[in-house]
Amino acid sequence: MGNDEPPPYQVVASDLRRRLTEGEWEAGARLPSRAQLAQHYGVGANVMQRATERLIIEGLLEGRTGSGTYVAPPRERRRMIRFRHRERRGGSPFRADMYEIGSNGTWEASSEARVPAPENVARRLGIELGDPTVHTTYEFLADGKPAQLSLSWEPMAITSGTPILLPEMGPLAGKGVVERMRSIGVDIETWVEIPRPARATPQQAALLGLTAGDLVLTIERTYYAPDGRAVETADIIVSDRAWEVTYEFAVDPPADEAR
Repeated sequence: MGNDEPPPYQVVASDLRRRLTEGEWEAGARLPSRAQLAQHYGVGANVMQRATERLIIEGLLEGRTGSGTYVAPPRERRRMIRFRHRERRGGSPFRADMYEIGSNGTWEASSEARVPAPENVARRLGIELGDPTVHTTYEFLADGKPAQLSLSWEPMAITSGTPILLPEMGPLAGKGVVERMRSIGVDIETWVEIPRPARATPQQAALLGLTAGDLVLTIERTYYAPDGRAVETADIIVSDRAWEVTYEFAVDPPADEAR
């Protein structure tokens, strides 16, 4: 094989992709076994496995343990809008986001106090490695179905001894970070999000109803007080198969109209 030729699994994946696009199998149909497909293409089992795994990652196929490989149904992606003023609405931003698209937003959460900040979290929060934080894991649901995950960290130096130490307990349980922090005199002036494409880990896939290796969008979000202190940071994980994340920004009026 010349250096310019693709590896065998890509050749097989390309032809399978063509056959799927042309409708040789309907959505939900079970494909021939990998052994049968390997014999058809004249390749080994490992090549066939890599080819089908490639198409599973792309969302064209789905594997079912103990049953085989099936044609994945067409993706029905919903739009999740993140915009500049979403944190000014009060209450939970996620619940408000879901309400705007006609869905009921709920979540399950678990918090643990005095968690030593790992290196990346300490850097994002501007604290020392190992400083105590409150670590909260969230599973967000839209109409009872998994929508997104979130891993949050808050410095205990800010919330220790206050009623909002544990985000989902106390008088402001279920409220957003902005409203909770405001209740203890900490205003949030800015928030920064860094979206990055990633592959779902086995744990993330199990919680989001995906296959390990499926595309997800990871959003690194951090809230800042006016003095530049980071008061919370989180990793938000969204299924690329189910959601299209968009950012919406308003255009400032001309200077003469702003006066």
